[in-house]
Amino acid sequence: MIKTPDWIKHAVVYQIFPDRFARSPRTQHPRGLKFKPWGSPPEEQGFQGGDLRGIVDKLDYLQDLGINALYLNPVFSSATNHGYHTYDYMEVDPLLGGNAALRELLDAAHAKGIRVILDGVFNHASRGFWPFHHVLENGPDSPYIDWFIIHNWPLRAYHSDELNSHNYAAWWNLPALPKLNTANPGVRDYLFEVARYWLEFGIDGWRLDVPTEIDDDDFWREFRQEVKKINPQAYIVGEIWHPAQRWLQGDMYDAVMNYVLTGPMLSFFGGKTLRPGYRKKYIELAPIAAPIFAQEMEYMLKLYDWEITTAQLNMLDSHDMARALWIMGNDKPALKLCVLLMMTMPGAPCVYYGSEIGLSAGDDPYCREAFPWDSPHLWDHELHDFYRRVIRLRHHYPALRTGHFETLLATGSSYAFRRQLDGEQMIVVFNAGSDLTSVPLDLGGTAPASYKTVWPDQGPILSPEQGRLVVAVPARTAVILVSMTHGATP
Repeated sequence: MIKTPDWIKHAVVYQIFPDRFARSPRTQHPRGLKFKPWGSPPEEQGFQGGDLRGIVDKLDYLQDLGINALYLNPVFSSATNHGYHTYDYMEVDPLLGGNAALRELLDAAHAKGIRVILDGVFNHASRGFWPFHHVLENGPDSPYIDWFIIHNWPLRAYHSDELNSHNYAAWWNLPALPKLNTANPGVRDYLFEVARYWLEFGIDGWRLDVPTEIDDDDFWREFRQEVKKINPQAYIVGEIWHPAQRWLQGDMYDAVMNYVLTGPMLSFFGGKTLRPGYRKKYIELAPIAAPIFAQEMEYMLKLYDWEITTAQLNMLDSHDMARALWIMGNDKPALKLCVLLMMTMPGAPCVYYGSEIGLSAGDDPYCREAFPWDSPHLWDHELHDFYRRVIRLRHHYPALRTGHFETLLATGSSYAFRRQLDGEQMIVVFNAGSDLTSVPLDLGGTAPASYKTVWPDQGPILSPEQGRLVVAVPARTAVILVSMTHGATP
């Protein structure tokens, strides 16, 4: 029987890029360190000084937004601002405040009912990783040579041309990222120890970076066993951009980052404003009508066991792609429709930091900008309030989180579905078109006597006639109804 953590099904996750989210004056760095000014152009790279205590300082903001889980990009010692070049898996980067800052964050977040998921980069390390450094210094005399896949000697860890390129396995052939030899039992033991250590420290789950690069199902089965022994409710989510049935049979990961949802969302709701020329592998972007969108949704919902579907991490954008608002040509109504869909579909919605205030930027590195805390005039406050309201709606109605899903209509620019749980029915009707439309819905014989409108505002009560209901939906918005027997105001 497949089982995933119960809490993730009820989570709204917030992804944070630690160096760019918030600085805290409580983090005291050694004298003489020099950070780039907060808000410097992200394409300049460098470090802007965000840290884990900065996240602690903003937990009230996140709780007010409705967030109850955090996913942090890598926090372990690394020589890059993004953290994916790990040189010590057992120490939080001192620039982020070290282990003490993570302890403070976990304690403060858990006190507010907020879970914390860390990024695990287990396919590759960095040139600075201590066993690789040992090989660099000792060559074939190092006991650690089989921790990596080395082709010949002497080792070339830096290169300037193809004739003198690196001579060991590396992720994407980048010499800064030597691939770990996970076939070596010592490497496996070490990585499992890392996973156990931080779970015992108090984290609530692992997001796995490029896990398909470790092409070894037994490795991931053992990883799951080690994780679940420490905490059966720990969440394991893999970064896989394409359908991932192989890894989602209940014996490896609980879920994946659901980019399978991302492309259809952007294409349906933002089809008329998609930025020309933007491409991303595995994400198809082209205008589509409601019938095609509905087919994509049905395909996605049938990929996995329902237990896994409700645990998927639903993504609109992330640190690895342009921000959704930018992709859709800064079309705010389209962004709102995408967010509404994420908040009413099965799976845990994930908000990339700053999306809720209207941050809009192109692909990496531009999408990794600093959060403008000290410039509230740059915020889209109306959009921020929209996020708060729709997140509150999701939290209020259990049917939107774990209820049965049924497509009701898909025609032209109109798309509607029903969620049902324990007698509660929610009807969600989207109008992606430019004109007000009346959407006829056939609800069948299970329709209750009446529904109350709960979005966009508390509105009229509608009563089906012979199982049919007509819902008027303004242009480029959505209407959400709840059956009157469970229609408490959120």
